[in-house]
Amino acid sequence: MGTPGEQGTHDLRQRRRVVVRGVVQGVGFRPFVYTLARTLGLSGAVWNTGEGVTVEVEGHPDDVAAFVDGLGREAPPLSSITEIGSTEVPLRGGTEFTITGSEGRPGRTFVSPDVATCPECLADLRDPAGRRYRHPFVTCTNCGPRFTIITGLPYDRPATTMAAFAMCPECAREYADPADRRFHAQPICCPGCGPGLALTRPGRTTTHGEEAVREARRLVADGAVLAVKGLGGYHLACDATDEGAVATLRKRKQRGDKPFAVMVRDVGTADRVAALTPLERSLLAGHHRPIVLATARDHDGVHDSDSHDDQADRLRLADAVAPGSADVGLLLPYTPVHHLLLGLPGDPPGPPALVMTSGNLTGEPIVTDDAEARNRLTGLVDAWLTHDRPIHVPCDDSVVRVVDEVELPVRRSRGFAPLPLTLPFEVPPALAVGGDMKNTFCLAEGRLAWMSAHVGDMDDLATQGAFAVAEQHLEALTGVRPGALACDLHPGYRTRRWAEQHAAERPVTGVQHHHAHVASTMAEHGLDGSRRVLGVAFDGTGYGDDGAVWGGEFLVADYRSYERVAHLGYVPLPGGDAGVRNPCRMALSHLRAAGLPWDPDLPCVAACSPEELRLLRAQLSRGLRCAPTSSMGRLFDAVASVAGVCHRVGYEAQAAMELESRARRTPLTRRYAFGIEPTATGPWTVDAGPVLAAVADDVRAGTLTATVAAGFHAAVVDLVVEVAERVRAARGIDTVTLSGGVFLNALLTHGCREALVARGFEVLCHRRVPPSDAGLALGQVAVLAHLAPGDGQDRSVSDQRPVPRDEEMPCA
Repeated sequence: MGTPGEQGTHDLRQRRRVVVRGVVQGVGFRPFVYTLARTLGLSGAVWNTGEGVTVEVEGHPDDVAAFVDGLGREAPPLSSITEIGSTEVPLRGGTEFTITGSEGRPGRTFVSPDVATCPECLADLRDPAGRRYRHPFVTCTNCGPRFTIITGLPYDRPATTMAAFAMCPECAREYADPADRRFHAQPICCPGCGPGLALTRPGRTTTHGEEAVREARRLVADGAVLAVKGLGGYHLACDATDEGAVATLRKRKQRGDKPFAVMVRDVGTADRVAALTPLERSLLAGHHRPIVLATARDHDGVHDSDSHDDQADRLRLADAVAPGSADVGLLLPYTPVHHLLLGLPGDPPGPPALVMTSGNLTGEPIVTDDAEARNRLTGLVDAWLTHDRPIHVPCDDSVVRVVDEVELPVRRSRGFAPLPLTLPFEVPPALAVGGDMKNTFCLAEGRLAWMSAHVGDMDDLATQGAFAVAEQHLEALTGVRPGALACDLHPGYRTRRWAEQHAAERPVTGVQHHHAHVASTMAEHGLDGSRRVLGVAFDGTGYGDDGAVWGGEFLVADYRSYERVAHLGYVPLPGGDAGVRNPCRMALSHLRAAGLPWDPDLPCVAACSPEELRLLRAQLSRGLRCAPTSSMGRLFDAVASVAGVCHRVGYEAQAAMELESRARRTPLTRRYAFGIEPTATGPWTVDAGPVLAAVADDVRAGTLTATVAAGFHAAVVDLVVEVAERVRAARGIDTVTLSGGVFLNALLTHGCREALVARGFEVLCHRRVPPSDAGLALGQVAVLAHLAPGDGQDRSVSDQRPVPRDEEMPCA
């Protein structure tokens, strides 16, 4: 026991152990903790664990309290804290605060997404006097790769693909210096100790380093197509202003008319290409760096009055970049390699914009492995710009668009995955496998849900392999060990088969497709399930309870159950996927269902050969391979063809996207109207016949296509409002959710939201996960969490009754 004076000093000290959970590794959190503790005069230590970050601090109780408070208020911008726990522990004394080695005990931590090059590192890249001048892998604790290089936890260099690169003495000094922004930055390196660039061409000597960059820029300027290794995979790149180069890339990639994304140097250049809103500019320049879909300045509907309206100041892209689209997908450089390709100040002039599309053939997963890139991309590219830092897990670019100055995710991947979403309810450890198109899956436990990065379309065998690898990787990073699985009810979905094959006696619950869409919207908006909503679920396809192809649905729902209160009337989907690929066939089916003639002066009829018309007439008459569908997506296809916009598609939703583009070119002067047929029992049927008849009459009368397209969009908005009003009058429900791939349509989403809000409805649109099937897994998790044994959908999917063959039930 000490003297009275020593005892008094001892009484004025306190030691606390603080455990911080969330995204707190690889984001400069330990250096932040070190600085905060030193500033307050505290002793102790900080270290990474499988739980997150653990800190012990000792000092005056007021200073300890200020430290704990500062953890939440002053945390680094890339961190995301979900929990701070604090307990008092015995005093240990001491005057130093240190950063100690990590503990690898089991637990849970959150991994940061890959982050765009920060302004400080970009300054290093451009500084001729700095030792990282033009270094393609400059990074610090505030930026660079994370998710795609992590091989295990805790997040330390040995558990990354940088493990093979030993730090030089200077980098090691920076790594160990708490005052340096590269303190404990795991990907730290310099030209002397890090990965290196190489450019290879068939039959040519490989070049390295700065010469590789110079040669790559020369090749692009000469019209070549390059494979460029990025953070989460390879891109295919060419000069976006070179019509021949873009056409060549489109042909080689077998892209059809699907728009390409374009990378530009800065926001100022982006503003020369598109009419950007303030939020679009902010999204482009933020550290997530997604592809932002914005209205092209040379689109017919753009009539801006600012200085960029001057044609001479606009940057014109090749027409082949985004044929038929009102939008252009823009992104800014997010790696040092991208900045070098576009050129630093003082570099010789080069292309002002680059097409940056995923390195693969259409329908295949993105390439990440170097040897695979040489194999799979041969014939697509003229040269490979690569490096020797391995990519552990693929991660495509994210895509967003803006509706009413609010972000609408199209694809949530790089920059966002694997950040968790907070749920308004508890979930047992679970895995939801999502759908087959635009696949993402979801792991959940407690009140957290981790959506995977974009996996892709499960038709391709390589994508199915990528799904399995990504699922195991995310399990390892999150520590979730699923005790139950959820999948779509579609009997032909490959994700459902995967769930059945990998269940290992765990229960597998099938969740109805459109119920999952509605539940996804509810979950991301924090609804706790105590109230029901009117869920509007419009998409291309989803397996219905009656075995039909649903997709134009109005559901009164909560998480546990749903009631189908209205839907588009059924029409035959001729030939399954063949009907999806040929909107003219869908148009003829809709015309026939409405009792309208196939007049030769209608564009959809003229688009078909006499033989095709004969066969289609026979197919529809006999019902041969004609699944009934209520799909709103297929109705968009039909109207697009009747109006002469698009008759054959080369990519998903092409007809609908081109119809939206036309609608945005003109003021609204036409309004068509659906019929709604109430029934004594069962859901109301929405009759599209009056709309088809009016569209056909206007087309024959020579009405502008844009006018017809705008009138159709207005009709769909009016339909949503009318059904919502009827449901509110009958059920008292005034919350409406908008989900399904059709609500990627900005014009439709804006129209529905504006009209519903004007009538006093609360409208919930997607803001954190996509409304398409890319957000389906979150809804599956939400439904699974609320089902008890014996409830509705809670049954083994193997108990479902037989259904038509896969080709009769399209997955597009």
